[in-house]
Amino acid sequence: MSIAGPRLVGARVLDLFAGSGALGLEALSRGARHATFVELAPVSLKALSANIATLEAKDRTSVQRGDAIRWVETFAGTPFDVAFADPPYGTGQAAALAQVFRRQPFAAMLGIEHEPGDDLDGDDTRRWGGIAVTFFAAEVA
Repeated sequence: MSIAGPRLVGARVLDLFAGSGALGLEALSRGARHATFVELAPVSLKALSANIATLEAKDRTSVQRGDAIRWVETFAGTPFDVAFADPPYGTGQAAALAQVFRRQPFAAMLGIEHEPGDDLDGDDTRRWGGIAVTFFAAEVA
């Protein structure tokens, strides 16, 4: 999150494979203006809704129920300033999301968390123990 730090102030943030919403909610706490969460699992959606309510952030968030990759493939709105994704490991979804981003960037910056052995061929990859995060940058209107 600190790598994206300066980009977060006033930003529109997208949290894909949102789970409990930790990434998007942290972005809000660091000055993001709005966070959109995309999540499919009912249990995660329940936790996400509870976290948004606990933090009194409903007016600065929107939740989309659906498959994250399908959602960005059909996204036709204004690109987000920053997007984060934490797809399940071992499913190939990190690489699939990177491919979608290369074809049609949906944010100025995308960070994808993935297994350290995966090579997503992004602009910058950072590794910490059992995780890696690869960042992608795009020129968006």
